[in-house]
Amino acid sequence: METQLQFKFLMVFCLLGLPGLGETYRILFMGPFPAPSHWLWLEHFQRDLLRQGHHVTSVNNHPTKQPHENLTEIIISPSFDIPKHFPKKNIFSMQFASDFQNLQLWWTIGLMTTEHAFRDAKVQRLIESKDDHYDLVILEQFFHEAFLMFGKRFNCPVVTIGTMGYADNMDHAMGILTPWSVIPHLLLSHTDQMTFSQRAYNAYISLYDAVMRRWFYLPKMQEMAEKYFKGVINGSLPHVHDLERNISLMLINSHRSVDLPRPSMPGLIDVGGAHIQPAKKLPEDLQSFLDKATHGVVYFSLGSYMKSTDMPPEKTALILKAFGQLKQQVIWKYENDSIGQLPANVMIRKWMPQNDILAHPNVKLFITHGGIFGTQEGIYWGVPMLCIPLYGDQHRNTIKSVREGYARSLVFSKLTVDDLVRNVETLIYEPQYKRSALEVSQRFRDNPIHPLEEATFWIEYIMRHRGARHLKSQGAFLPLHQYLLLDIIGCLLLAAFLTIWLPWRMLKRARKLWATSGGVTEKLNEGKKRL
Repeated sequence: METQLQFKFLMVFCLLGLPGLGETYRILFMGPFPAPSHWLWLEHFQRDLLRQGHHVTSVNNHPTKQPHENLTEIIISPSFDIPKHFPKKNIFSMQFASDFQNLQLWWTIGLMTTEHAFRDAKVQRLIESKDDHYDLVILEQFFHEAFLMFGKRFNCPVVTIGTMGYADNMDHAMGILTPWSVIPHLLLSHTDQMTFSQRAYNAYISLYDAVMRRWFYLPKMQEMAEKYFKGVINGSLPHVHDLERNISLMLINSHRSVDLPRPSMPGLIDVGGAHIQPAKKLPEDLQSFLDKATHGVVYFSLGSYMKSTDMPPEKTALILKAFGQLKQQVIWKYENDSIGQLPANVMIRKWMPQNDILAHPNVKLFITHGGIFGTQEGIYWGVPMLCIPLYGDQHRNTIKSVREGYARSLVFSKLTVDDLVRNVETLIYEPQYKRSALEVSQRFRDNPIHPLEEATFWIEYIMRHRGARHLKSQGAFLPLHQYLLLDIIGCLLLAAFLTIWLPWRMLKRARKLWATSGGVTEKLNEGKKRL
């Protein structure tokens, strides 16, 4: 009898641990930014939630290639045409823009893509729907703050996923005042040992960001939220600034092994590397190409947004000429067959299983644009990198990689055959780059739990505890003067004035009066003597 009971308990425990057999929830998963690389990363979180048995309604720009019975898609169509507003040909020729221009660029893109998504008829039907119910809204944290209104619309908690890593406004929303003395701004590549001039500039751009964001950018997001949600939500709409402070959990694309230590809160969870999975079997032609490379393989990709086919023809010819001079085999993600005559050691494909290729032991070098997802994959698999950054955070990622010792960098507009060949050979034949790559790889892999599993746990935790208000610091809601104890300091100064300075002044004045009174008495006495 006892054995049977033990067996039943064991069966119940096992069944509860299986995906789909525990408590399931309805989740609204939103990725309005149209860049393919962003959604490729976000979709890992969505797929894992589906694997756990949850019902997901997904608002994004990219129809899934893996349909699921619990997945309902709302596809923003047509997708926002980024190249129309920001031509790719300009990106290949541009130099590094100023940090202030980059800030303005992100705000502009955020406002434009948010407005574009709200104009979609299917998204408007979602806003106006009366029968839909959700237990959680998950939103990519990438300049789409008006979308936080969906949390208010469906009266449920909100979880955000920060694609680019930490930003000061994330700290503020969780009750932390970012220490600018040791934490550089999101756009900067400084370490936590900044010089005086670096700290001054960091404080300047951080203050500029905080002020302009609060009084210029967020009001525009509020106007957009009012435009599309007014009349749908009863009563006055909350400000998006307040909605930010009510976010229950932020999953941040950051990792302690490669990013600076910084103050944290229970609602800030690092999930850098969540998209990296064990290597899958490669297609036969790729596998054979890699296996037979006696001198190793160089893998070249510019990511999912910027395509090699968009490069100026003279740069394509230059790169092909450089690759033809290498002993190594080269795998190049090139999006069509119009490249012309290929050197014997070069293979091109429109799409590459990048993670699986980098995992192959014969890959000696990864030539990359420095995007955060590809950089993390290169780090995980211990592959040295040659970075050719083009725009956005790629410059920051490249500087950090070069500083860590596992990468070198080139400027695309100044690229030459000799420079490319020399840098490739340096990274392959000088052993310190591989040693640094393996050292950082060991740190990056050393996790108590896979980042994707940790993300799913905390998402479910928020749903189980209906927003988990106990994780939220009240520091997020305090006015700045209270957070910094300026009111306390003011009271202490007033008390010091009343108990020290004021009595001292009174005593000083009394002494003066006493001295004046004494002088008058002496003069009267002298007058009496004369009489």
